[in-house]
Amino acid sequence: MKILKKNIQLGIIKLKTIIFILMFFSVNGFSSEKNVYQGNFVEIKILDKLSSKNVSLNLKIGVEKKYQNLSLKALKCKNSEFDDDPEITAYLQVKDLKNSTNDSVFIFNGWTFASSPTLKTFDHPVYDIWLVKCYS
Repeated sequence: MKILKKNIQLGIIKLKTIIFILMFFSVNGFSSEKNVYQGNFVEIKILDKLSSKNVSLNLKIGVEKKYQNLSLKALKCKNSEFDDDPEITAYLQVKDLKNSTNDSVFIFNGWTFASSPTLKTFDHPVYDIWLVKCYS
């Protein structure tokens, strides 16, 4: 009888250990977005097509920043890794401040991708904008 009680106690300890390990990995390691990092800043590059000058800008998430006659705001950014290729995405809103007819309309409002800037293009006669990185 004593050996039976020992085996039952060992079985309960092993079961508790297995449950703990499964709970630990479900919280820490087995999520669908395993390597997603959300940053506080977005780095973008702006090309002035008229002067051929390239400027790097850092935007804080949620804070509007003005550059020349553009108003830029980043709402979200993510760095994620799929296989060996990291993907950087950001949600940007851009207004043209010279457009006096309706200044509340965005000339760009959507997700942009560092690896594919032409997926959803920023169409402006003077400026080109593309995403460089997302960081804290």
